[in-house]
Amino acid sequence: MKTTLQALLSTGQAVVADGGMGTMLFSAGMQRGQAPETWNAEKPDVVRDIHRAYVEAGAQIILTNTFGGNRVRLGTHNLAKHAVELNKLGAALAREAADAAAQPVVVGGSMGPSGELLEPLGTLSPDEAVSAFEEQARALADGGVDVFWIETMSDLEEVRAAVTGCRNSGANLPIVTTMTFDTKGRTMMGVRPEQAVEALNELGVIALGTNCGNGPDEVEAVVEKMHLANPNIVLIAKSNAGLPHIVDGQAVYDATPADMADYAQRALQLGARVIGACCGSTPEHIQAIATALQEKTV
Repeated sequence: MKTTLQALLSTGQAVVADGGMGTMLFSAGMQRGQAPETWNAEKPDVVRDIHRAYVEAGAQIILTNTFGGNRVRLGTHNLAKHAVELNKLGAALAREAADAAAQPVVVGGSMGPSGELLEPLGTLSPDEAVSAFEEQARALADGGVDVFWIETMSDLEEVRAAVTGCRNSGANLPIVTTMTFDTKGRTMMGVRPEQAVEALNELGVIALGTNCGNGPDEVEAVVEKMHLANPNIVLIAKSNAGLPHIVDGQAVYDATPADMADYAQRALQLGARVIGACCGSTPEHIQAIATALQEKTV
């Protein structure tokens, strides 16, 4: 059932986002080093079923399988020329799952980092970054997303490039931004939560927050700092399911569904309004989060 993020937020209740896509793809047989976006074309039924599983678990927001879908990142797999196709397919698969849901579900167009450092620290020019994100945003919009979901960023300049690209796409969709604070409470590029709140809020995004990182404790600390810095913004929390351990060559995360339910309740109390999970999480984790947040007001 189609809806908007604004409509979900207007209810005054906590909003449940989905969990890890990559985790589910690996469990379905995807190999390390493969671009997940290729499964939008090669194994669409698997991607569609993952979206459906998250919806059935209670997710009100599902993110497209396009995290690495900008042409710069796809270029490392020699797939840059397929960026438009893979993003449109990814958006369409999530759109199909959302439209078939019994409850209102929002489709967020996942847009992750380029994988390159921007000038002067790296070789990627700001103009090229904007152009790559614009191309991705336009393809996601054509595929039917409801909101652009810029996530797992560490560099404020790259966030600005992504937001500019979304606006240049002409789609006129709301924008969400999240950063990952996995380096002693800062992003890899040294950004503090309080800095992020100020800078991202100035970009006019509909919601902002944190995702991924080193598990619930870290995400909760970031949410608390962000909320104290600006209690009026809509905050997002999408924590990894604990910390990973390598078992038989695979990353296994240590947080149980019950652990993630506890995290969800704490994140809500600390100021988050949209709560889900990230790496290592499954529909079982999201079901526990949804149950823990059922009819909780913010």
